[in-house]
Amino acid sequence: MTINLQLDALRSAYREGHTTPRQLLLSLRDKAAALNPDYHLFIHLLSVEELEPYLAALDGQDIDSLPLYGVPFAIKDNIDLAGIPTTAACPAFAYVPQQSATIVEQLLALGAIPLGKTNLDQFATGLNGSRSPYGACPNSVLPEYPSGGSSAGSSLAVALGVASFSLGTDTAGSGRVPAALNNLVGMKATKGLISTAGVVPACRTLDCVTTFTATAREASQLLALTAHLDPRDEYSRNNPLWNDGSAFGTPRPFRFGVPRAQDLEFFGCPEGPLLFGDAIDQLKALGGEAVDLDMSPFLEAARLLYEGPWVAERYSVAGELMEQNPQAVLPVILAVLAKAPAVSGVQTFRAQYRLQALKALCDKALEGLDCVVTPTLGRPVTLAELEAEPVLRNSELGYYTNFMNLLDYAAVAVPSGFMGNGLPWGVTVFGRAFTDQYLLSVADAFQRRSDAPTSSAVARNDRARLVVCGAHLDGLALNWQLKQRGATLVESTFSSPDYQLYALAGGPPFRPGMVRVKDGGVAIAVEVWELPSRELGSFLTGIPAPLGLGKVQLADGRWESGFICEQYGLEGAVDISHLGGWRAYLTDRR
Repeated sequence: MTINLQLDALRSAYREGHTTPRQLLLSLRDKAAALNPDYHLFIHLLSVEELEPYLAALDGQDIDSLPLYGVPFAIKDNIDLAGIPTTAACPAFAYVPQQSATIVEQLLALGAIPLGKTNLDQFATGLNGSRSPYGACPNSVLPEYPSGGSSAGSSLAVALGVASFSLGTDTAGSGRVPAALNNLVGMKATKGLISTAGVVPACRTLDCVTTFTATAREASQLLALTAHLDPRDEYSRNNPLWNDGSAFGTPRPFRFGVPRAQDLEFFGCPEGPLLFGDAIDQLKALGGEAVDLDMSPFLEAARLLYEGPWVAERYSVAGELMEQNPQAVLPVILAVLAKAPAVSGVQTFRAQYRLQALKALCDKALEGLDCVVTPTLGRPVTLAELEAEPVLRNSELGYYTNFMNLLDYAAVAVPSGFMGNGLPWGVTVFGRAFTDQYLLSVADAFQRRSDAPTSSAVARNDRARLVVCGAHLDGLALNWQLKQRGATLVESTFSSPDYQLYALAGGPPFRPGMVRVKDGGVAIAVEVWELPSRELGSFLTGIPAPLGLGKVQLADGRWESGFICEQYGLEGAVDISHLGGWRAYLTDRR
């Protein structure tokens, strides 16, 4: 019997008694061992004896007590699993850690079971999956193409059906390019959201742990379970509540950036523009509004990763070994890192200053956008092309990915179609830091675009919506309080016909009170504004009694946060409901 390894389906299979963790893991281990000679996906496949302690730990456990009960996963071999060698695809570098990486410890505690350590481009330096002494990783669909890297084996473990999910890392696109080439979702969360303690660094200041899954929904589940502040990791960051698991849902109408025609690059691939155009159409069908985006500062930032001093940060990990034993490092890796020792402190600071200037431009460009969509890669290259021109072809694979961590953005690679030869093709949805669950919501809707909506919950991001009905309306006396906090007007609309509006006593400024009633209500003219979630608290504390924030129903049935009035505040107030709104009242009293 074939078992569906997706998280919810596997859980159901365990509940219904179709298999057990021990039966499944041993079967998957046999399958992986049979695939390994051709795909080189595992550097170390756990033996039956090495698997047993993890399986034994589940004996007698209640499946409801462990969110990832019996879920098989694979670990990129630059991430520590206690007692198993970590090689970073360099045998001379190998060591045996006594403690697992924090992310691995988290997953084990949740009931997941590691199947083994996966192959990668040596020292996670590459985007193609062919730079490993343990063998090049071919694509899961067409073997003449690469798997993508550096998280090569991790992508194959999920694509070939031997793991429910896998862990990779991403500095320049290593968790996204392999996803696109193998029809997977690659989640590169905000830097620091998933701990990198116990991960061999590529660029310590940029590295992210990533996940490969079949669906965006599974990536959301995993992120919600693992996004925790880690005292072991100095770069760990706290996840704001607007980005917790409950933020995953169905996205309402959204605005997404699309690179200008002059910024798009498909490196001669005739199918890329058509596939990307189709993806844009699909996002529009989901309620998205496409907005042209100048990508030039993003692309300039991308070039800094290998043309700037960050190559020296990579050298800080492998440099000593390169100097003492250059034969232990692959020639292509030596060539990539060769210029690192000549990088000066002056060059480093100048590059940091330029990066900060570019980030200011890019952040400004993202204002008013919920996300941006790009191709994940411009053109897939064959293994033969990589062998002929390894640096150039690898660089082309990173055209749309290299800037992401430098600029501190979150990104999700999601499948979007297939090329004429059957090779998978995909797009990346990216946005501001800590909008991960929102991006996953968009990716989920995109994946399931021909199906019914996935959730009744509305997806949230780092922008809060606020319904205003009085002095905060655009151009009125208190509107500056919103604009000062970076708020923008989303729409002018009406409440549902369930409210009464009163001109409150006192002033200036003169203010209305909006009250929901059971009978005799009318629709009130309102505006919906959007402001950064981090500013909402300061705005709330400045609202004087008897007003406050609650939930207001709009004409289309939506409920949004908005101004409401305490009942006691209506003493001495004048009912102006018949006028239909505060602006009409101000005009009437002139």
